[in-house]
Amino acid sequence: MKQLKRLALASILAATVSAPAMAAPETFDIDGSHTFARFAYSHFGYSKQESRFNKTSGTIKLDRAAKSGVVDVTIDAKSVDTGFEMFNGHIQGEDFFHTEKYPTIAFKSTKLNFSGDKLASVDGNLTIKGVTKPVKLEVTSFHCMEHPMLKKEACGANASAVVKRSDFGAGKFAPHVGDEVTLEIAVEAVKQ
Repeated sequence: MKQLKRLALASILAATVSAPAMAAPETFDIDGSHTFARFAYSHFGYSKQESRFNKTSGTIKLDRAAKSGVVDVTIDAKSVDTGFEMFNGHIQGEDFFHTEKYPTIAFKSTKLNFSGDKLASVDGNLTIKGVTKPVKLEVTSFHCMEHPMLKKEACGANASAVVKRSDFGAGKFAPHVGDEVTLEIAVEAVKQ
């Protein structure tokens, strides 16, 4: 009987030691002081205009071992910054962001795509003015390491996509003012 108990205990111990380590998903909070969403478009063909949003929040859940996760980003549309206060108000109007009725822009991932150990793109749904469309964010850089000042793990990335503003009910003055808009986000997130 003792030998059977020893054998059972040895089997359990061997199974525990030989079982692969399962990494748990990690949650990172988006750092609003180092995360900025930007957009660029053609202005009557004269120039490429670039603006940004000053307030972005959200979370990133990442399981690097399983190469999966969830990205949930919320942009305060009222924080749009064109560099010109009067134009900020104009772009928040009904013809464009209509921030009185739709104060936020949201991106929620449906799938994270990896190339080796690096995040390559994120499929998800972008919601602007209550309209939701699928969007693929192409990731041009992705890096995780201990933050030298916070002494916590942090991840950062740059990602972009091209969308048509008319798809979101914001197509006034198209095609003179470009319908295609390049969206970019520089994101840094700190582990909870």
